[in-house]
Amino acid sequence: MEIGISTFVETSPDMKTGEVISHAQRLREVVEEIVLADQVGLDVYGVGEHHREDYAASAPALVLAAAATRTKRIRLSSAVTVLSSDDPVRVFQQFATVDGLSDGRAEVMAGRGSFIESFPLFGYDLQDYDELFEEKLELLLQLRQSEKVTWKGKHRAPIHNLGVYPRPVQDPLPVWIGSGGNTPSVIRAGMLGLPLVLAIIGGQPVQFAPLVQLYKQAASRAGHDAAALPIASHSHGFIAEDDQTAADKFFPSTQDRMNAIGRERGWPPYTRGTFDAARTLQGALYVGSPQTVADKIIYLRKQVGITRFMLHMPLGTMPHADVMRGIELLGTEVAPRVREEIARWEAEGGE
Repeated sequence: MEIGISTFVETSPDMKTGEVISHAQRLREVVEEIVLADQVGLDVYGVGEHHREDYAASAPALVLAAAATRTKRIRLSSAVTVLSSDDPVRVFQQFATVDGLSDGRAEVMAGRGSFIESFPLFGYDLQDYDELFEEKLELLLQLRQSEKVTWKGKHRAPIHNLGVYPRPVQDPLPVWIGSGGNTPSVIRAGMLGLPLVLAIIGGQPVQFAPLVQLYKQAASRAGHDAAALPIASHSHGFIAEDDQTAADKFFPSTQDRMNAIGRERGWPPYTRGTFDAARTLQGALYVGSPQTVADKIIYLRKQVGITRFMLHMPLGTMPHADVMRGIELLGTEVAPRVREEIARWEAEGGE
């Protein structure tokens, strides 16, 4: 069971002061967070790509490269790379570079993106949303299989027996598929034999269990070893010394961000009642003491089959010291409890 963190590198206003830190400061803070995550024994850190004023990481590979030579063990992933509006050749080159700098710890988490700002920014038509992703994923997978590539598609110039460099340390470079629970994307990942990441940020996580089974069935039908394919989840959360402290610290920025996005998408107002309901064992918020969060991750593994858990922390802007303490608790207290219980459970025949 792998435990890690994901971030979108938000720069929304501080809920107490109203201050908005600079993109530069937040980027430097994130590098420090990745370094600490490595030091406390976490397995993976993912940085998400966005192209909005309230997010600082439009180039996740550069952030991960900054952390690559300051870390020793932690895996470095995008979360996600919006592949539909990017050039797969450049994506491959960038993450192969991170792979070299980190001596084989880079991963690409490819997705279509839940925000659409990158499409007009880079000159793509949203009507081609699905087609773009399918075509560019095909090219990305071909790039990692062969040093020289011949390829032709609809939305990019063809490639005629050209080499793509640098080559990564890992062969092949890991590519995960990020999904919000869309059935076709889950089936596609299974058929391709690619690891799957599910964004579980609402409702009850156990409702994703049928999707996991669908993914495994698709993988098996395509001739892949479904039991060997890792399945990850990405969920919002925060850890402090006790449940009440964690909830009180995490709620203000969570409410602010959920309401900001909700106004764009027509969601109802996000309330403390909604927040507290999601903190229960069956809910999708992983907020509380180390024991509370560990119990919820263990429950997720046993009920849904997740083999990698990524805690999205912070959501919105929180004091850097609080985030660093949350990372420390995740690595030193939550992760060991989860790993010990899952190892015991598996030894007794758990699946």
